Amino acid sequence: MTIRPFAAGTYTRDLNTSRLLDMKGQLDGLSRQLATGRISETYAGLGAGRTTSLDARAQISALDGYAAGITAADTRLSLATASIAQVQKLATATWSELDVNRSGSEGSARANLKTLATNRFATALDALSQNVSGSYLFSGRATTTPPVEEAGIILNGDEAAGLAGIGTLIRERQAADLGTGSPSTGRLALTGSGTAIGLSESLDPGVRANFGFTIEAATSTNPGALAVTLAPGSPAAASLAFAAQPRDGDRVRVTVENPDGSQSFVDLTASSDPKAAAGSFRIGANAAESAANLAAALGGATVTGAQSGTPPGVSAALSGGSAASAAVTVAGQPVAGDSVRITLGMRDGTTRTLTLTAAVKAGGANSFVIGADAAETARNLKAALGTALDAAATTDLAASSATRAADDFFAGSSTAGLSPRRVATDAAGNATGFAADPGGRTVIWYKGDDTSTDPRTTTTVQISAGQTVGIGAQANESALRSALAGIAVVASVSFAGATTDDSRFQAYATRIQDQVKPSGTAQTLEGIATEFGLAASAVTTRKADNAATKSILQNAVDGVESASMEEVATKLMTLQTQLQASYQTTSTLAKLTLANYL
Repeated sequence: MTIRPFAAGTYTRDLNTSRLLDMKGQLDGLSRQLATGRISETYAGLGAGRTTSLDARAQISALDGYAAGITAADTRLSLATASIAQVQKLATATWSELDVNRSGSEGSARANLKTLATNRFATALDALSQNVSGSYLFSGRATTTPPVEEAGIILNGDEAAGLAGIGTLIRERQAADLGTGSPSTGRLALTGSGTAIGLSESLDPGVRANFGFTIEAATSTNPGALAVTLAPGSPAAASLAFAAQPRDGDRVRVTVENPDGSQSFVDLTASSDPKAAAGSFRIGANAAESAANLAAALGGATVTGAQSGTPPGVSAALSGGSAASAAVTVAGQPVAGDSVRITLGMRDGTTRTLTLTAAVKAGGANSFVIGADAAETARNLKAALGTALDAAATTDLAASSATRAADDFFAGSSTAGLSPRRVATDAAGNATGFAADPGGRTVIWYKGDDTSTDPRTTTTVQISAGQTVGIGAQANESALRSALAGIAVVASVSFAGATTDDSRFQAYATRIQDQVKPSGTAQTLEGIATEFGLAASAVTTRKADNAATKSILQNAVDGVESASMEEVATKLMTLQTQLQASYQTTSTLAKLTLANYL
């Protein structure tokens, strides 16, 4: 019996069999490449190319993720830009109509402005309520929350909830500024005795710092006959205090007076960090020390009021200072044309100058009759001054009150301590200042998130490994607040078309136009649109770059993973020829015998 592995010819036969099987395996592999177009179905089959394939595919996957984010960002930016454009269009239309209707002769449409503005206000809110798949564009981080309250509730309040709307705040502020007397003197005291006339600011520091006119200047064209003396006032000192120790994150809103006489808010956050950052004040060892730190954080600004939630219950007690006053003495009989000029300031930084001119007989507005003697002339001058004060109060001061009340309303927030500012009154109903805790009394128009100092960062999209673009927005951005405030004032105040209402309309129009189209360094609707445009440009540019990068990476993957059909076909034909020859040779050798050989 022969042991086969050691039989003669066994090695050669096994070697031929192995070669045939190897070629058969190569044939199967090439056939699979021809069918699939891929070199291998596993990374192991790629050999050294698997590293290139894995790395490139990881980058392509990341680019696909960026592409999905870019697509969503494109949609969001397009809709947000359209919303801003809509609000801008409404604001521009309001500005233009106010301009057209300045003259009573062209003012037949004034009576319709309120209705038009009401509709525009609702349309603007609708534009800011835009959403994409349930995600609201102008709610900051609170994307599932509608950003704004209903138009009717904002304008008229929510009676069932006991919350005042913007109309109530306007009437409340006008009453505080104009006072309860008739004719109105804008909270100034007008007195007269003999040949002397006096005009002075309120002795109450809370009233003097916040309401009515301020006396800025007083001059005479004939000091010998009409002697004018101005006693400048000085601001009251504010003593800040907390009823309870503030906690980390408590917000305090402080009202400060600016150099031009206008007022602005400074919002500060209580912090336990020993190195309190800008926009915050350090919590001290007790409430008194915390109040001192709050005062220090204000940097010496002239404080006219403060508000917060309760706790911590901030208060700003005003005391000291002095009231400005102007005195006019009729020292001799003036001649026709002599005049007295008194400049009054308002809390929006604007002024109104009253010019009272002596006349021989009763004439038009802003004149006084030269009497039989100095005392009679003084009485006539006092009466003319009272009339002029009333005219200024019911026009410029009333308009200033309305626009400032609207600004305050739209500066309100649901954050404790940042509710819209509300007038505080005494037992007789006279305004004495502003409430230290106005919370729970007024409609909060903005319902979205307002914790970010930069609305664009509330929503971001990563468009590459090293680039992120901010595409967020909030309905309470300053330019949007200002535009809404201006439109809301027009929707809350009625005007007459007669020329007798020209002065009042002019006063409102000038201030409202400044709201719907802010000037100076204030944020504008055009600025917001530009920011969205820059974001869209960055996204579009990166989209193209990512597509080019993906194409390069895909080529790299194809170069490693894809099989060349021409090369595979050539190898396949060669292998088939070799395999066929091997089979024929093997078959021939298998049939070989000594007889056949011989």
